[in-house]
Amino acid sequence: MNTLFLLLALIATASWITSSVTLRMKALERRSERLERRLGLLLDHFGIEEPEPAGLDEVRALVRDGRTVEAIKVYRRITGAGLLEAKQAVEALTEV
Repeated sequence: MNTLFLLLALIATASWITSSVTLRMKALERRSERLERRLGLLLDHFGIEEPEPAGLDEVRALVRDGRTVEAIKVYRRITGAGLLEAKQAVEALTEV
């Protein structure tokens, strides 16, 4: 009986922690999106272009050689971008 109660308490605690962390992550994501949007507006207003990340020449060379997967990996490494963002950026380079 004590073991069952302890197990249920542990499951309830884990669920509560998970939901709390999830809610906090969503709030942080929304805040980050708002800040990025505001920063974009400021950059546009002042006519400032975001500098090109160092190492993008390597990515372009990989794209020219048809090594898209490696280009995505390098783009992620040099920019810290997520997989989808890196894939979209590399695809944009192939269109140029």
